[in-house]
Amino acid sequence: MTPEGLDLRLTLGSAGERASAFLLDILVIVIALIVLSVAAALLFFYAKEDGREVLGIIWLLGFFLLRNGYFVLFELGERAATPGKRALGLRVVARDGGRLTTEAIFVRNALREIEFFLPLLLLAASALAGQSVAGVAVILGLLWSGTFLLFPLFNRDRLRVGDFMAGTWVVRAPRAPLLADLSGDGAQTLPRFAFTPDQTGAYGVKELEILEEVLRRRDKGAMKAVAERIRIKIDFPKIPGETDEAFLAAYYAALRGRLEHRLLFGHRRKDKFDAA
Repeated sequence: MTPEGLDLRLTLGSAGERASAFLLDILVIVIALIVLSVAAALLFFYAKEDGREVLGIIWLLGFFLLRNGYFVLFELGERAATPGKRALGLRVVARDGGRLTTEAIFVRNALREIEFFLPLLLLAASALAGQSVAGVAVILGLLWSGTFLLFPLFNRDRLRVGDFMAGTWVVRAPRAPLLADLSGDGAQTLPRFAFTPDQTGAYGVKELEILEEVLRRRDKGAMKAVAERIRIKIDFPKIPGETDEAFLAAYYAALRGRLEHRLLFGHRRKDKFDAA
């Protein structure tokens, strides 16, 4: 529920979609690791004894950064999604509806090291150590991995442990078709409303997007609630005979026109709290 009174519903990504996205990301990481290993092997062949130790350290560091930095860097981007998630139409968002923070991204991906990569490395190391150690390690590794991997199946929001700790979840973000421009409808009703510069300057881009969503949904309850909040905010009396939809369409056109005009001069107001 936004501060403007709009009920925005999200569709959570299914377990199958998240697993498929993760496998695609792992495939990309494996390919990158193969390239890194081939390059390290070529350099290792021509390097001296001291240089080979340095190459080994660089390879281990590169492997660590690759399996952790890959997820962090992509999810810190504007789309908040790795290539695997983008291919499946998924993205990471904050559960409280706020801005996705850097701390949340680091936490959810740092725990992936414990959930998946640590038991995997344990199994690989035990296999190299010998059969006697490997048997116990395999059982422990499978129990460890199974506990974390099955965790999303036992909570309503299908959260990983990393999502639970970071306050995030993964939602569907399919590509939306190009929608009709609402400014034309608002322009037709705009002459019946006289908004002052202060009234159109009460909100920013974020509120404009929410208002557009309200108009597109055409939910009478939502339009009434949002129209009342805007009228109170800008101190605009209700005109007898005018509908809430007409008022919102006119205000949308006026607000959009003001924001676009100011954008031409390099002023982009993000939301109502932005002083730009």
